[in-house]
Amino acid sequence: MKKSDLSEFEIQDQEFKLRIKRDAHGRIASAPATVASAPAPAPVAPQAVAATVVAVPATPSTPAAPVVDPNIKTINSPMVGTFYATPSPENPPFVAVGSPVKVDTVVCIIEAMKVMNEIPAEVAGTVVECLVANGTSVEFGQPLFRVKVG
Repeated sequence: MKKSDLSEFEIQDQEFKLRIKRDAHGRIASAPATVASAPAPAPVAPQAVAATVVAVPATPSTPAAPVVDPNIKTINSPMVGTFYATPSPENPPFVAVGSPVKVDTVVCIIEAMKVMNEIPAEVAGTVVECLVANGTSVEFGQPLFRVKVG
């Protein structure tokens, strides 16, 4: 504040407000930060939760649990960044549903800190699903593609 000769600074958003002001002697004093919060939900008693769990025998009308295919593998994001399915806006996607991939096939680019990182499939097979939209932010370990191997 001294370097820029500011005497007062305030920042506010929907949940937070901070005000900093210099006094006549140049000392900085800050008003306490306030955080708006919604009322906390009432705690649920463990007994109530346990009472709602009911065992239902499987019947022909009850849908079965989804079958997990051991031949389906996921390609996960190795980093936090922005997912790009194409090398540039004018180009087609690196892969699409039905595309065969090898271990070293580039399936997408993840931009992290202004660096474009090519992401290899690391599995061989056929792409069965793309789980992320182009230009979307992704997290470390987030599934990007599902590939049928074998």
